[in-house]
Amino acid sequence: MTKNVSVLVPCYNEESSIVLVLKKLLRLNFVQDIVVVNDCSTDNSETMILSLKSPKIKYIKHDKNRGKTAAISTAKTHAEGEIIIIQDADLEYDPNEMIHVIEPIWNGVADVVYGSRFMIRKASRVLYFYHYIANKFLTFLSNFFTNLNMSDIETCYKAFKAPILKEMRLTSKGFGMEVEITAMISRLPIRVFEVPISYYGRTYEEGKKIGLKDGIDLPPEFC
Repeated sequence: MTKNVSVLVPCYNEESSIVLVLKKLLRLNFVQDIVVVNDCSTDNSETMILSLKSPKIKYIKHDKNRGKTAAISTAKTHAEGEIIIIQDADLEYDPNEMIHVIEPIWNGVADVVYGSRFMIRKASRVLYFYHYIANKFLTFLSNFFTNLNMSDIETCYKAFKAPILKEMRLTSKGFGMEVEITAMISRLPIRVFEVPISYYGRTYEEGKKIGLKDGIDLPPEFC
């Protein structure tokens, strides 16, 4: 496999997990570069990131906290691979399963691939029912407006042929990016796939940041 994949890693206060995530990514022989955007963390995330010395890691730091959408917007401009995939800085998604998400693009059958937590490959941690309902509602709402039959638009794992993501102008705030990206790809003449992934979610006590209100920031066409 050629080294043609760029991984975008938005990071905010993930000192306990960021090093392990990056080490797992560095072991993947198809990864060309890893673009880490520190969204003005207030913990030791920066020290932990800089402790890893690898030419594959590109480190950028925001001067103030701007949210995940802004972090991805920054990161994608620095990506050099032919394929781009998003990886959160926590351990809710296993980098070892990343290959399953990008394979349909490699094989020439897809342009965009979502890793679905509801098409379970191995395991999915049992957590919050209200989050499940909120996710299902947002996915249903997205499907209604886009006419895409998706099962999980809120997933972190989204892979793109690089030009598709690079040409997107993301304007949403916080985690509204997930809905916005899905709305954008629905308008393009491209092939969208989903593949099953495992999900190792965290509780709020363990550091989970997204809340129910984070899904409210919808693009104008959803309002």
